[in-house]
Amino acid sequence: MAMVTFVDESTAGARTPAWALRIFEERLTLRELIRRRIHQEVAEYHAAEATPRRALVQPTPVERALNGDPGARPRPRVDPEKQIALAETAFSRNGFVVLVGDRQIEELDEVVDLRRDTEVTFLKLVALVGG
Repeated sequence: MAMVTFVDESTAGARTPAWALRIFEERLTLRELIRRRIHQEVAEYHAAEATPRRALVQPTPVERALNGDPGARPRPRVDPEKQIALAETAFSRNGFVVLVGDRQIEELDEVVDLRRDTEVTFLKLVALVGG
């Protein structure tokens, strides 16, 4: 069993607090790792009253429009499958890169070896102004 620690960073220097997820397999594709992360985030998002600390799961503008102002009513429901599709698209368009330890994973179907202390960094790429 692996305890995978997720860290979100950006090239602008922002970093969110690390959080861990227990995974029972020793090897998973990056696609499945992202899928599990998002399912966990969505579950926490739906269970929490305050804004979650994770960055991959955010209601889409359509979900916000359909569900109204989250401050006035219950928070909008988030569809995990849509969030997974958005994350996969962002990855394929170089919106973020994924580092497992110090190794960059370049394909969604690339197999990742997980150990008890694996750190997975999601590095959001921020475009430079004027460049």
